[in-house]
Amino acid sequence: MGLTGLARWINAPPQGLGLVRDNMMLNHNATYRGKWNISIRSYRSTINQLPIPALHGKPDRLMCSLTMDDNVFVLIENPDAPMRADVLAAAPPGDESTYIQGCTHFRTTFLTLRPPGALEQLLAQLKARWLSVRQTTATQSRGSHTSGQQILIDGQVFAIGTDWIVRIGNVVLAGGAVKGMLLEAEYLPLPLLRSSNVDGTSELLSNLLTSILPNIPDAKTVAVTMSETQWEDSMYAREDPVQKSEDMMSDDIYAIGHEDIPESKRGDWLGLDRERRSAFVILGALRSEGLL
Repeated sequence: MGLTGLARWINAPPQGLGLVRDNMMLNHNATYRGKWNISIRSYRSTINQLPIPALHGKPDRLMCSLTMDDNVFVLIENPDAPMRADVLAAAPPGDESTYIQGCTHFRTTFLTLRPPGALEQLLAQLKARWLSVRQTTATQSRGSHTSGQQILIDGQVFAIGTDWIVRIGNVVLAGGAVKGMLLEAEYLPLPLLRSSNVDGTSELLSNLLTSILPNIPDAKTVAVTMSETQWEDSMYAREDPVQKSEDMMSDDIYAIGHEDIPESKRGDWLGLDRERRSAFVILGALRSEGLL
């Protein structure tokens, strides 16, 4: 698995999937690999409805789940909590670790669960106050959760040579309406890239995504990007420097003298990490358009 880029064809016609597929096969000698299916659901917290004065007027917490193969990626946002970057900016020099440890949670939390359906089972067992946005008023009840997805990405996967994997899919709403397409290009030989562009985009990926789109007048396409600050805010628990410093402490005499050795880091685009980052960007893109 390698570096991944995402694009949206916002006003793709109903036959857009076939147009992109034909263009790739004709001009890029692409080969079909299989189906690309992603289901997305969103929830809203009902805890603010409790008769507790301190909760009145608080913004609702939001939760989205994205199921990709056997993994479920869960994004939770609490608008009333600070972002990690804001906490670090407010901390006096040298006290960053103390300020970070003083926060119970930040605005964004990103989790990975297995198997599909585990989230709904957990919410039901805990009788958690999360309500699916698809649940009608007539069927609302505490601890009740619908099983249908809110958004389905229905598409196909292609390979271009041995270096590229391309995923294309329609964004289908619960009622069956199609809201454009998602296009994802994965460059296999490159597991890590530090882009010099301000928005973090890669010309390599952008050029490939542009080339696979058919030449249609008035087509509205946008590159979907994510700042490193957003990603760090969602991944702080795994990358917490305070925890790293504690892990480095050891009484083992054979471990002395390793302080100057550069720490090896897992690549953002390898294995499950690639799927996590891809899911995070997809959720962010659909939320920015008001589809979630």
